[in-house]
Amino acid sequence: MAAGKNQSIGRMSARQRMINMMYIVLTAMLALNVSSDVLNGFSQVEDGLSRTGRTLTARNMTLLSQLEEFNKKNPEKAKPWLDKASEVRAHSDSLFNYIDSLKTMIVTLADGKGADHHNIVNKDNLDASSQVMLDARGGKGQVLRMRIDRYRSYITSFISDNAKRANIEGALSTTISSEAGGEGNNKKWEETMFENMPAIAAVTLLSKLQNDVRYAEGEVLNQIIDNVDMGDLRVNLVNAFVVPQSRIVMRGTKYSANIVLAAVDTTQRPIVYIGGSRLNNDKGLYEVGTSKAGNYDYSGYIEVLGRDGTTTRRDFKSSYTVIDPLATVSATMMNVLYAGIANPISIAVPGVPEGSISASMTNGSLTRSGNGWVAHPTQVGAECVVTVTAEMDGQRTSVGSTTFKVRKLPDPTPYIAYKDDKGQPNLYKGGRGFSKALLLGAGGIGASIDDGILNIEYQVLGFEMVRFDQMGNALVERSAGNKFSERQVSAIKQLQRGKRIYINHVQAKGPDGITRDLPTSMEIIIN
Repeated sequence: MAAGKNQSIGRMSARQRMINMMYIVLTAMLALNVSSDVLNGFSQVEDGLSRTGRTLTARNMTLLSQLEEFNKKNPEKAKPWLDKASEVRAHSDSLFNYIDSLKTMIVTLADGKGADHHNIVNKDNLDASSQVMLDARGGKGQVLRMRIDRYRSYITSFISDNAKRANIEGALSTTISSEAGGEGNNKKWEETMFENMPAIAAVTLLSKLQNDVRYAEGEVLNQIIDNVDMGDLRVNLVNAFVVPQSRIVMRGTKYSANIVLAAVDTTQRPIVYIGGSRLNNDKGLYEVGTSKAGNYDYSGYIEVLGRDGTTTRRDFKSSYTVIDPLATVSATMMNVLYAGIANPISIAVPGVPEGSISASMTNGSLTRSGNGWVAHPTQVGAECVVTVTAEMDGQRTSVGSTTFKVRKLPDPTPYIAYKDDKGQPNLYKGGRGFSKALLLGAGGIGASIDDGILNIEYQVLGFEMVRFDQMGNALVERSAGNKFSERQVSAIKQLQRGKRIYINHVQAKGPDGITRDLPTSMEIIIN
């Protein structure tokens, strides 16, 4: 009978190890579950960024063409400036193409040979960006950061306007703020940008960097043109330009664009017509409400009165993209919520201040806590839907919702708290030698969930201590709380080196108010 009990205890210990391993695997699978809605949102943003990038490239080519035309007419004056502009283009193309190669490498790693970063199949691949950008044996993230830093220093040396220089430095900054630095605020820029980032998100971030490069290049080309005395040429090349504040806007916000004429005479403001109607301001500011996602085109013309009294007309056309607002809702601990405890939640809406964001939740309550939120779900097995709204342009708009599963807290693991030789606190969970002095000094046991994700302490209500005499008979002593009873203490003092005792039938109560009989047995080997 005694041997049978020993075998039962051994089997229980192995089973628990298997359960623990399955729990770790399940946790990893849950953590890797990326919402398809978020991935599709990134795809929409990537498409919009690609269109914007093509527009910026075309604009810069137009500016460079102006310098080339002026160089044909007056090479003595224009040649030095054209050389500077060509050098700027070469530096910009070099960085732009390098970023493009990184996008190809990430998507190739995610989708395999023949992959296309314009049509990513495995959008939720979390390994590709980390391997390409952060691999210790040749990650490209550090190289990219250094190249961006060199390019930023080079390109801003051409900008004399402080505000424009600050904008470019901000767009190409690789400095990590304390809010974005993550735990400990010790992460490098490349780790913050690409660590465990889905492939589609990494490609979108790189596309945004490419647009920043083209934006900086365009500002410098404009600066170079301003430095050239192009008097007659500007008159000969009068053109209408549409300068939007952004080509991608959220539904419910305004699309804003400045429509201007190159080489405008400040004493004679141009008149702007769009769709046959004249703008009601003299600054060329065009604003229109956005109520539906999609691509929108518009066109018109600019009229300006010349010195000879004749009217010059220049036509223009442009487009903009309206996207649905994207709200980011994630559980800080994992992709599930647990009933009976406070679940930290992070909620963010790109481009919207934190104070303008509101959120609510079904099957429980959701409250703001500092810079984050805390969810208190109620019914286990049901779903919680977190709905987010944001105030934009004076109107409150729904920006998305996310569904979470509600689970019961897992069983805790019993332990004995002690201090090591250096006085540092430790937890003994059985299965190896343990000093009798430390065991007596601990005075009892505890129980907690301490798996690297959850860190929850339980109240021990009672437990059994089992030992075996020389005949193999099991001797059971019961404690009515978390402390060793007098009989248990007396039994521990009699134990010799190499003897084993077992902590069984632990009863513990968690913050959810549920009392559990723990299936885990803790084996203590006296050394």
